[in-house]
Amino acid sequence: MVTCALEMETNNKIMSHFLLAIDQGTTSSRAIVFSRDGKRLGIGQQEYTQHFPQEGWVEHEPDDIWQTTIFSCHQALASAGLTAEQIAGIGITNQRETTVLWDRRTGQPVYRAIVWQDRRTAAWCQQLQQQLILQGRGMLISSRTGLLLDSYFSASKIRWILDNVPGAARDAEAGHLAFGTIDSYLLWKLTGGKHHYTDASNASRTMLFNIHTQSWDPELLNLFGIPESLLPVVLDSAADFGKTDSSIFGSPIQIGGVAGDQQAAAFGQACFKPGMTKSTYGTGCFMLVNTGSQIIESSHNLLSTVAWRLNGQSTYALEGSIFMAGATMQWLRDKLNFFSSSHETEAMAARAKYADSIMFVPAFTGLGAPWWDADARGAIFGLTRDTSVEDIVTAALLSVCHQTRDLVEAMTSDGLKPVRIRADGGMAANNFVMQGLADLLNTPVDRPQLTETTAFGAACLAGLHCGLYDSIDEIANLWQLDRTFEPAADDTWRQQQKIRWLDAVSRTRSDRSGT
Repeated sequence: MVTCALEMETNNKIMSHFLLAIDQGTTSSRAIVFSRDGKRLGIGQQEYTQHFPQEGWVEHEPDDIWQTTIFSCHQALASAGLTAEQIAGIGITNQRETTVLWDRRTGQPVYRAIVWQDRRTAAWCQQLQQQLILQGRGMLISSRTGLLLDSYFSASKIRWILDNVPGAARDAEAGHLAFGTIDSYLLWKLTGGKHHYTDASNASRTMLFNIHTQSWDPELLNLFGIPESLLPVVLDSAADFGKTDSSIFGSPIQIGGVAGDQQAAAFGQACFKPGMTKSTYGTGCFMLVNTGSQIIESSHNLLSTVAWRLNGQSTYALEGSIFMAGATMQWLRDKLNFFSSSHETEAMAARAKYADSIMFVPAFTGLGAPWWDADARGAIFGLTRDTSVEDIVTAALLSVCHQTRDLVEAMTSDGLKPVRIRADGGMAANNFVMQGLADLLNTPVDRPQLTETTAFGAACLAGLHCGLYDSIDEIANLWQLDRTFEPAADDTWRQQQKIRWLDAVSRTRSDRSGT
């Protein structure tokens, strides 16, 4: 493995043991400085504006993403008391599928970033799928990419920009434009426009990448009308992604790791063996089970994806995606003013009286796996005159657990029943949610001491490339348990909750087709 230049102490020649992780998320940008042994030394974070131009549309200003990322990095370095010269490498992890097109000549985006939650191309995707079915090619997308033909992924977002931004299609054909998921955009900016790269995990979320051949698929590019010149070069997840421009941090820093946020979380959770499962609770909820070198084709609307690629060898995963987890709590906080901080919700749940009888289905931007209903909409069922704010908040917390149970049942039906789950993300700090997961899933839930596993996974990938770690076994030994939540509920309660949840979901479905 190629190693990067490392800081050496003058006499002892001891390399730097510090890594900077960029965790660019859907609602905020974060940066964390880690020591080699996984200790958090400094953190920076800044939220940025969400734009909703029309119903179902979600956009970000790319410059907001860039500026908050750089602010967070400087803040993290300052809080750690370190300079750029002391950082061995940078790892980047990012909100996936979110799509940016920019002009190679100027570096300026041609349109706002279209966010993974955005549903503007849902009808277009449904029409294209019907056409493929009529042509006898209904499995084309899933067989090549492991994904469903859905507006969630990048391909239809690219096509929308090319169709709706004046001059974009012409400039793309002329080779003047570049496409990137957020990792590619940040790499371009960090390296001063020198490198247009992505990694295999992010490429596998575009609906254009053949996960069998590990390359952009010409037939899919033709299907979506996307010039290959738009696309970044695909590297391993631990690789030489270039160095930061010296003007950004004062000295260049090697960028050595890139992975989509959910894959990075699985890496940070040390889910290195087939069957190991993690579930991350951030803006959405995403459950991944490691399937090793095998690509599992789901019969229950789950996704096959590249978990990471190291030394040219891909590890795959089966994934279930939920669109609204932490974002539901953000809505209750910002739109309804039910609380001022999510830290209050655990105590609110302890005061709730009727949460078990209320079902909160957070289908604000449709339903993800296993339903994949872009037109479903959110609803709250079971309200009475005695319902309190605490009851509604608690039902919202439990909605995350119910949605996770849907994923587990789909995975089980595909022959991959998780025997225990490693949970992480912001909501993992909530003991009520973690116990609710264990109770509804009837499965032990392990919470690690380090819950910022997404950022740590990115840092570890950079550490692999830079020589701080010799192997993934060394990284696995860093994982430490904080607490295991054992199932405590009885089967009768569990079954009643399942029936009531599925009934509520059926009422939010666009075709009212039931469960």
